[in-house]
Amino acid sequence: MMQNVHLAPETDEDDLYSGYNDYNPTYDTEELENDTAFQQAVRTSHGRRPPITAKIPSTAVTRPIATGYGSKISLTSSMGRPMTGPIQDGVTRPMTAVRAAGFTKAALRGSAFDPLGQSRGPAPPLEAKNEDSPEEKIRQLEKKVNELVEESCIANSCGDLKLALEKAKDAGRKERVLVRQREQVTTPENINLDLTYSVLFNLASQYSANEMYAEALNTYQVIVKNKMFSNAGRLKVNMGNIYLKQRNYSKAIKFYRMALDQIPSVHKEMRIKIMQNIGVTFIKTGQYSDAINSFEHIMNMAPNLKAGFNLILSYFAVGDREKMKKAFQKLIAVPLEIDEDDKYISPSDDPHTNLVIEAIKNDHLRHMEHERKAMAEKYIMTAAKLIAPVIETSFAVGYDWCVEVVKASQYVELANDLEINKAITYLRQKDFNQAVETLKMFEKKDSRVKSAAATNLSFLYYLENEFAQASSYADSAVNSDRYNPSALTNKGNTVFANGDYEKAAEFYKEALRNDSSCTEALYNIGLTYKKLNRLDEALDCFLKLHAILRNSAQVLYQIANVYELMEDPNQAIDWLMQLISVVPTDCRALSKLGELYDSEGDKSQAFQYYYESYRYFPSNIEVIEWLGAYYIDTQFCEKAIHYFERASLIQPTQVKWQLMVASCFRRSGNYQKALDTYKDIHKKFPENVECLRFLVRLCTDIGLKEVQEYATKLKRLEKMKEIREQRIKSGRDGSGGSRSKREGSAGSDSGQNCSASSKGERLSARLRALPGTNEPYESSSNKEIDASYVDPLGPQIERPKTAAKKRIDEDDFADEELGDDLLPE
Repeated sequence: MMQNVHLAPETDEDDLYSGYNDYNPTYDTEELENDTAFQQAVRTSHGRRPPITAKIPSTAVTRPIATGYGSKISLTSSMGRPMTGPIQDGVTRPMTAVRAAGFTKAALRGSAFDPLGQSRGPAPPLEAKNEDSPEEKIRQLEKKVNELVEESCIANSCGDLKLALEKAKDAGRKERVLVRQREQVTTPENINLDLTYSVLFNLASQYSANEMYAEALNTYQVIVKNKMFSNAGRLKVNMGNIYLKQRNYSKAIKFYRMALDQIPSVHKEMRIKIMQNIGVTFIKTGQYSDAINSFEHIMNMAPNLKAGFNLILSYFAVGDREKMKKAFQKLIAVPLEIDEDDKYISPSDDPHTNLVIEAIKNDHLRHMEHERKAMAEKYIMTAAKLIAPVIETSFAVGYDWCVEVVKASQYVELANDLEINKAITYLRQKDFNQAVETLKMFEKKDSRVKSAAATNLSFLYYLENEFAQASSYADSAVNSDRYNPSALTNKGNTVFANGDYEKAAEFYKEALRNDSSCTEALYNIGLTYKKLNRLDEALDCFLKLHAILRNSAQVLYQIANVYELMEDPNQAIDWLMQLISVVPTDCRALSKLGELYDSEGDKSQAFQYYYESYRYFPSNIEVIEWLGAYYIDTQFCEKAIHYFERASLIQPTQVKWQLMVASCFRRSGNYQKALDTYKDIHKKFPENVECLRFLVRLCTDIGLKEVQEYATKLKRLEKMKEIREQRIKSGRDGSGGSRSKREGSAGSDSGQNCSASSKGERLSARLRALPGTNEPYESSSNKEIDASYVDPLGPQIERPKTAAKKRIDEDDFADEELGDDLLPE
């Protein structure tokens, strides 16, 4: 036993630092670059190493590897870890930890590392789709149906309703083909009901958009009656809407109620909207009590502006004052649910924050908030104007109550607008003093309200021709708000009224610079240029205005009038034709057309338009005069009698019209009727010399005994006339200028008995030169016809001023410059 025991020598002491100088060539990496065997192993055998497992001690004998130094060193693994399994029959032990990385259980020893399977070559090609298979055909057809539905919706949103309907019909046809193919291939349970529903619903919507209501109702019925479509009952709302458009109110209410029954109570918003539709339908049918029930329920459950306003209308219809007040208070209390303007004020100087605030100031949400607020203000203002005159004993007290309610609400700024509206109501009632007093209350308010009140005050004083006061308040309005175009326009009007056209034009130009859409200023500057005889600039203004107001009768007339002043009658006629297409019953425009055609020598067209003017307004003396002269000229004296009789009714103190009636009887050969007419004229105007002359001539020719009586009266009147003229000559103290006698004129003596207005004296020489005493009326028929012919100057268009609104005259202002812009809505 002891032979194997070796005792350490006693002199041998433990060396603590032994082994540190031993050299292990394994860690010598300096010469590896020059080691050919190592480099060859790296290039060829790196991917053929046996698989390894982590942290498992090696149980196999290590494999020696030769190095460039010729020594054999056992390496545990290629990664410095011991190998964990013996090689059995050339197959390594399976490793489960890294199987997913691409190793296989039966990997051969020395096989290359190929986790992606690249050594297997490219993947086999995909199997080609069989386009002839029924499944593929069905899939393609379904895709096409979806595309058609989408295209139909896009076309509808773009406004092309006809194309949208065609696409919807095409989708419906293809969808029916798709259903038949599916029934042949699969069971009916596999049919795509959602696609069928969308196709039918889109088709019904497009029918309704194209106002093909019968087809739309039929399509909706197909959807509603199909029990396989869930929630299809709510489409009865759409059917009710169609019946409402067709004014079939009973059926509309029926379908609304059916839809209301089929919509669950959790959908509160939808149910509220349907009840609102029911209430509106009841209002249209006049069933205000039922409408009140609907709107009251809405205001109790989910109050909104439209329902509140409709409730006020219903109470107004039934005349319930107290409930009108309560409904107005409920309307005021409806929350707007919008952010305050403080949100858009920058709290700091942070540039990033400021950029964000600037971006959201004009975004879609901000516009929606503005629209909602504007709608609320419109409803409140309209409701207040509606109920204020009826809720109290007088409209002033009613307005005061509404103002107090508004002041106590979130719409405080509307109180001033209501006060101004109160003044406007006074103005409509012709109570100018109360209107002025109400507006003067705003002189100490803020600048916006003060400017609006001063503008209206300027307008009131301008209407009353108190131009000094109008100018003073116009200055006040301009000083309060220099950018108020209405105030600048009013100031220009007062300056225009004083004759300073150049300065007035400057105020109008400034109003246009502040608001390019101020049509009143643009119109008035055109009138100013006409006054200054700058016709090209005036025409340019009116053409610009015509581009803005396409169907404005005043603008069309002004353009025609400017062309007439520019001596272009053809253009004037063209624009007047456009004018009568807008206002076909405007007698002044028609008579103006007749005048222009008459000046061009087209008597037939002139007669047509003069006759149309007379038909619409048979009291225009100038038109009557022209028509009577036209019939005399064409030798239809019997027809001229009708017009001169009309003129004598309009101006009974003008003897010339009655003389013309008698003259027409005489020319037509009805001497007895002419004699009776002259006798009637003599009774009414016993001092008319012309009437006595014709009586003497007629009685002489007919052989009546009254001839001596009329002759004596005629001599006496002529003697009195001579004496009167001598007195006038002597009274002038020789200042000269004896007035020329116009013997043989029907208008000469008639002027002694009636006022000689300028337009009444515009009969031509032919009309006035009736036959003299010594001329037999039978002797020269042509002369007598010429002597009685009227060749009137064409009547000038002069629009009559009414209490409500002055019509436009070429030398006058139009009231349009003081239109709705000055009166707050």
